[in-house]
Amino acid sequence: MITAIIAMESEAEILLKNATVTAEKTLLGKKTYEGEFHGKKFALVICGVGKVNAAVGAAAGITAYRPSSVLNFGVAGGLNESAKLCEIYAINKAVQFDFDLTQLNGGKIGTLDEYDSPYLPVLAKSAFPLATLATGDRFNDSTQDLALLNDELYADIRDMEGAAIAQVALSAKVPLYMYKAISDVVGGDCVQQYRDNLARALGALTAAVPQIFNEVK
Repeated sequence: MITAIIAMESEAEILLKNATVTAEKTLLGKKTYEGEFHGKKFALVICGVGKVNAAVGAAAGITAYRPSSVLNFGVAGGLNESAKLCEIYAINKAVQFDFDLTQLNGGKIGTLDEYDSPYLPVLAKSAFPLATLATGDRFNDSTQDLALLNDELYADIRDMEGAAIAQVALSAKVPLYMYKAISDVVGGDCVQQYRDNLARALGALTAAVPQIFNEVK
């Protein structure tokens, strides 16, 4: 079974509206669905926005279903010219850019105390182009954040859940697959871009879901 951890209902509907849903329940306050899509059984947890919500949803879904793989997909922001609006990218590593122990232990921003590298691995044998994801609990146009994301962490895409899900999956020793559609890019008002392009980005994900399920083992 695949366990999908999805932040928003609009993103979850991409899968649910095209799947055979067989059960609904609640895990730790999170709406959860069971079903089948393209011959594969899945459970889908709608975790909510942000790293704590994502970690709770991932831990609950992994504990309840003991999946062969974890899947995360959704919309995200592009950080450089390599990330094209409304295109789909497979994530091959993720970092928490708002996790900072540098003054305590001298490590690089994003490096969790129990690891040596700031980057958490994600499976990415994919037909989609690969990208590095940065995750933090904020949505903004901060020039300071952009300097950190581009010049220190070399991230291509940013979101608010992915690296938290990666941390839980790594701790649980469950393979993770992650895919992002770009809803906004640097160089303009990211909030307005997100509102203007959300439907297109979700449409791109809808078209990509069959390929995504083919790639997830």
